Amino acid sequence: MIQIIRQIFQPRKMVIYLSIVFVPAIAFYALSLIGLNKALGFTPMEVLRDLAQQTEVHSFRGFLSNIGVWFWVSSLAVAYFSAIFLHRGKKQRLLILMGILASILATDDFFLIHDRYVNQYICYFFYVVVALAILVLHFKDIIEIDGFAFLLAGGLLAGSIATDVIQGYLPFGYEVTQIFEEGCKFVGAASWLYFTCNVASFGCKPIKS
Repeated sequence: MIQIIRQIFQPRKMVIYLSIVFVPAIAFYALSLIGLNKALGFTPMEVLRDLAQQTEVHSFRGFLSNIGVWFWVSSLAVAYFSAIFLHRGKKQRLLILMGILASILATDDFFLIHDRYVNQYICYFFYVVVALAILVLHFKDIIEIDGFAFLLAGGLLAGSIATDVIQGYLPFGYEVTQIFEEGCKFVGAASWLYFTCNVASFGCKPIKS
């Protein structure tokens, strides 16, 4: 029993956990409650409770949009984890750039940045800059790993952006263009997650059973 207690309460592991997880999480939680209250006048319940609960609407409203955010978050998690623990050199740089792009898109999608707070063309500019950096710096790597998946992911996301920009000039109703635009973004996000997983696993030896 004493040996088990010692294994559980190892000072080094405890310090790492407290400094990397517990203290930052508590600080973020408290600052969010206080900061949003002072900055925007939100009550604690408005910050804590799910939006569907507060507005008393069905939990599946915005379902596909939320799943799309999950794709981006999954992509950035896979990319950053692999860059930190699995790869070095050019592969690490590729994963970091892919994680940056997924982080920007996840933040934009979740907080509706380009819809409400920042001009959409500024956001799109950053998307294009990071995407071009990935393509120019790692073209050979992309072709070797899975050029088709990258082409589809990039093409679908580009189609979503292009539709958003020109939808006012298209001879279709708003609902039709939104279905097409969001469909491109959704499948593009899933494709980006797939490509990210391929990059992360490329060159890694399978675990022997």
